[in-house]
Amino acid sequence: MFKQTKKQSLEQRLNAVRAGVLGSNDGILTVVGVLFSTAAATTNNFIILIAGLADLLACSFSMAAGEYASVSAQRETERAVVSSEEDKINADENYSRKTIASNYLAQGVSEATAYAIADELIKKREIQAVVYSKYTLKIGEYVNPWDAAFSSLFSAALGGLFPLLAMLLFPQQWKFIATILATTLAVAMTGSLSAVLGKSEVKSAIIRNVIIGLITVAIHYAVGKLF
Repeated sequence: MFKQTKKQSLEQRLNAVRAGVLGSNDGILTVVGVLFSTAAATTNNFIILIAGLADLLACSFSMAAGEYASVSAQRETERAVVSSEEDKINADENYSRKTIASNYLAQGVSEATAYAIADELIKKREIQAVVYSKYTLKIGEYVNPWDAAFSSLFSAALGGLFPLLAMLLFPQQWKFIATILATTLAVAMTGSLSAVLGKSEVKSAIIRNVIIGLITVAIHYAVGKLF
């Protein structure tokens, strides 16, 4: 059976970073939401601290558990597909050749060229080529579940610290403005990182993240005022 190489590919490392960026963004928004709703309802710094810390921990571990479960499910799916395709390859010596060639034939490649490509791919990486031809699944490109979990855990905690420290360290008359500025800076950073990793427009990603962050702040402040 095909075994993953222990050395991580660039795609695997990028997936771990993406998990971290998403975790950081969630940490920022969930913590600032709880902070604003609590601070709008009370000026007691101890209560605000407990609420913020509790949410920071809950968000961090929740993100870690979610990433671990998600990536584990992806890896199990990959293993099941590889096992199934290997059984078919062992049962029919022409299965790989026909499967790979059919993929290229569907793209308009001539029959002779399609089978020539299939023969070349079979020599180099048979099971990978078969799985990609049938499912467009790249074997071994998923990040390790533990890497994804720890990346989300620490990044969510780090992201949540921005609004939490701003809310606690600044005096009463400045704490809301300081927290808004800290949140804006933090979500702008995660927006730019996600855009760079996703090869999309950085400016649009930053604007989108900042708007979402400010809406989150406004909604939770209103909720806090209600109570």
